[in-house]
Amino acid sequence: MAATLRRFHGLRLLKSAPALNLQQAKNLSSAGSWVNGNKKLIGAMGAITGGVGALLFALEQSVQASGSEVHAPAQPWSHKGLFSSLDHQGIRRGYEVYKQVCSACHSMQYIAYRNLVGVSHTEAEAKAEAEQITVKDGPDDSGNYYDRPGKLSDYFPSPYPNEEAARAANNGAYPPDLSYIVSARKGGEDYIFSLLTGYHDAPAGVVLREGQYFNPYFPGGAISMAQVLYNEVIEYEDGTPPTQSQLAKDVATFLKWTSEPEHDDRKQLLIKVIGILGFLTVISYYIKRHKWSALKSRKIVFVPKEK
Repeated sequence: MAATLRRFHGLRLLKSAPALNLQQAKNLSSAGSWVNGNKKLIGAMGAITGGVGALLFALEQSVQASGSEVHAPAQPWSHKGLFSSLDHQGIRRGYEVYKQVCSACHSMQYIAYRNLVGVSHTEAEAKAEAEQITVKDGPDDSGNYYDRPGKLSDYFPSPYPNEEAARAANNGAYPPDLSYIVSARKGGEDYIFSLLTGYHDAPAGVVLREGQYFNPYFPGGAISMAQVLYNEVIEYEDGTPPTQSQLAKDVATFLKWTSEPEHDDRKQLLIKVIGILGFLTVISYYIKRHKWSALKSRKIVFVPKEK
């Protein structure tokens, strides 16, 4: 038996394998070895991805620059700040502009009167606004339809019964719904403001059909909507001077709210998130510095007992 063990030992069949060091352990990982062996390939893929992204951005900018419309300049909106809320007095005035001017042609089928409560109107004021419209409801117990005053759950009425009637009344052009118009147009509220205040006489060489007007901010320059905002075209309830720029600013703010009714809530949530993350960062640093550092830097030493 002893002779057999000596022969195995001579063949090194019973020799203990040396312990793996850290670098050898890392090399055992298939993902790590693949990354180490393909660094050039990964770098090339990153460079290609960055180049394609830069090319797409450049193409987008060139397409915008070659368009036939003037791009709306950025306006100093009060709600553009990281923590800035919408001007709720401006929203209320913008609703007045929409109600007295824009609602003659444009619908807002996704906005209900209840949405005004707590934003620009009190519940009683919003209910009074809703009661000014007449809604066809029914059928009743006899199977007949009837007219009733509006209520908070009703949506803003459409000026036309259908799209065909809207086109017939506007020389074939269909007035778009304004519920989400700010989000649907490039430039947002800047585009709306510039469009409403940008009407000019057509320059030489520009031919407009009957019922069209020249506006450099509209694609193609020819727009079927006539200029609707002038100085003192309406009177504000709060006495604000109704200049053309003020009217355009207020209705653009109102349309910004209808497109993003969660605007203020989103920014309030951002403040809470930053506060919570800041608190967690301080706690994490404290635990790392005063708790985990002692565990991480400790040494465990085995001291065998003396025989």
